[in-house]
Amino acid sequence: MARFLRILGIETSCDETAAAVVERAADGVPTVRSDVVLSQLEEHSAYGGVVPEIAARAHVEALDTLIDEALKRANVSLSDIDAIAATSGPGLIGGLLVGLMTGKAIAKASGKPLYAVNHLEGHALTARLTDGLAFPYLMLLVSGGHTQLILVRGVGQYERWGTTIDDALGEAFDKTAKLLSLPYPGGPAVEQAAKNGNANRFDFPRPLVGEAKLNFSFSGLKTAVRQAATEIAPLTDQDVADICASFQRAVSRTLKDRIGRGLERFKAAYPQVDGGPALVVAGGVAANLEIRSTLQALCDKYGFRFVAPPLRLCTDNAVMIAWAGLERMATGVEPDDLDVQPRSRWPLDAGAEALLGFGKRGAKA
Repeated sequence: MARFLRILGIETSCDETAAAVVERAADGVPTVRSDVVLSQLEEHSAYGGVVPEIAARAHVEALDTLIDEALKRANVSLSDIDAIAATSGPGLIGGLLVGLMTGKAIAKASGKPLYAVNHLEGHALTARLTDGLAFPYLMLLVSGGHTQLILVRGVGQYERWGTTIDDALGEAFDKTAKLLSLPYPGGPAVEQAAKNGNANRFDFPRPLVGEAKLNFSFSGLKTAVRQAATEIAPLTDQDVADICASFQRAVSRTLKDRIGRGLERFKAAYPQVDGGPALVVAGGVAANLEIRSTLQALCDKYGFRFVAPPLRLCTDNAVMIAWAGLERMATGVEPDDLDVQPRSRWPLDAGAEALLGFGKRGAKA
């Protein structure tokens, strides 16, 4: 193996346009040479959510400039790059097309290999970049589009232990915020309002608590919030704060049960792990302090290491895509053909049971 491998990563799966240059030494030590992210928050905030057509257009307008900036910040040219890694799914198909086609064009023009990366694999392997985590470990992915508990056994080896059967947790936060006339994105707005609220005022349901299976459900909780808000309308600022605090408490208690059962299952399956067992959390919702506190307490209780990468690497970014490509290269995975196609739905565990989720388009990713 060469002294180090260097990859240009491209990420355009949703509403962040990102490019990065990352290196992996022969001993596995990473170096992030550049990390450029352009948020589209202002473009979508007026709509209360991401508009796919606007997102795709913004990627087209920004991506070439961001790639050039990533190379400049890394002080390298395309000739210094060993491969290209671009997100190929899951995500918004328009955005995926922009990033993957750009990656293909660069790979073709430069003669470099292309790695079409699963966005979820990027999240799953980030803890190895930031914390040098050894396999196996558990990952909780909580974002606007995904809520999954995944066993990470190795590069390309993933087992989905739990997933949402309806709404993703981030979507539940966003819809709760919209219902209460709070700004987008909803997660930070709900958390901020909850700071001044009474978490015991509303007894919201804890969906699936006590179930043996490790799936999640947030649709009923969202409905309960709507009913509570309707019954006491018009809402005062204190009403909104109390609803947010009670909602957040219900989410934390639900995760405590679901994840606690997952930790017990992991310890039974893997009683001996190098460095001890670990739970990794990723996704934008991982920034919520009450949720982090709940997960940290669970890990302390069960003897797990709690790993939460820096927030900029928990949300959508190209560093994780480049790193996933580097991990695949280092393990001898062959690059993808240039006819590889983007996939709006792409489950990390191909053998997992297909569950109908939001979007009404078949299997939940």
